[in-house]
Amino acid sequence: MLSGLLSSVVALLLSIVVMSLGLILSKRAMGDREKESPFECGFDPIKSARLPFSLRFFLLAIIFLIFDVEIVLLFPILMSLPSSFTLELSLGAFIFLIILIVGLFHEWNEGSLDWAQ
Repeated sequence: MLSGLLSSVVALLLSIVVMSLGLILSKRAMGDREKESPFECGFDPIKSARLPFSLRFFLLAIIFLIFDVEIVLLFPILMSLPSSFTLELSLGAFIFLIILIVGLFHEWNEGSLDWAQ
């Protein structure tokens, strides 16, 4: 009982000391407004939020998510190929890659991947 109370007090004191040292040692210089403001997706948060949104940012994010999910879905297949190489597994991975390549060519022909026109 006493050791649990002692360890709680030590943990509390240690966290207070670390937080106080962090506050004392940090240099809280008054930075300018632009450096301290967040910057996301090309938006300037200081100006009006009613500016039109470029669909190219949205499209690029969607394409990134699609190919990111593709890697997550193909990685277990690649890791299981050396131990259990079956026709069904390789055929499924091949069909999945064909679908993704056809989608990539569709995006390319549509002009979605051309950032500067």
